[in-house]
Amino acid sequence: MACFVFIAVSLDGYIAKKDGSIDWLNEIPNPDGNDYGYSEFMKKIDAVIMGRNTFEKVLTFGAWPYDKPVFVLSRTLKLIDDHLSGKVKLTNKSIKELAAELESRGLKNLYIDGGLTIQSFLKEDLIDEMIITKIPVLLGDGIPLFGETGTETKFDLLSSNSFGNGFVQDHYKRDMFKNE
Repeated sequence: MACFVFIAVSLDGYIAKKDGSIDWLNEIPNPDGNDYGYSEFMKKIDAVIMGRNTFEKVLTFGAWPYDKPVFVLSRTLKLIDDHLSGKVKLTNKSIKELAAELESRGLKNLYIDGGLTIQSFLKEDLIDEMIITKIPVLLGDGIPLFGETGTETKFDLLSSNSFGNGFVQDHYKRDMFKNE
C-alpha cells in the first residue's frame, strides 16, 4: 500500500487561512485551466482519506468532486447526508487500523488530504510520496501543512516544475534507506 499527498501550499507553508478559507488558491489567474496534474494523479488513486475539517470544506465546493471512496476521520461526526451514501464513510479508527483495513480490502494507493491528517500519517511514517504545489503568496498566518511529527523523515526530489503563473510543483518520494 502507498499513501500520497497532493496539495497546494503558500510560500510560507500554509494550506489555508486561520479561518479555514482557501479562496487565495483561486486568486492567481489560470487562463489555460491547468489542473497541475491532479486528474492524472487521481487515476492511480483507489481511495481518499481526509479529516473532518477538510471534508466540511469540500462540502462547500458544490458538486461532490470524488469518484473514489472517501474515508473521513472523525470522532465527532456521526451522520453523513443521504446524497453521499455509498461515497463517504465516517471512521474513528486509528490511522494504522484504517490503513490496514483498506489494504486488506485491496486498496493500494491512498490519497491523504488535509493538514492534520497528513501530519498524522507522517507521524506514523505512512506517507510515501508528496506532490506539493507552492503558490506565490505569503499568507502571514494560517493552518500549516506540516507540524511537529516527532521524527525526521527524508524525501528525495523526483521532479520540480514551474508554471507561467508562478506556481512551482515539487514531487517528493520517501527515501527508505536514509530513514533507517
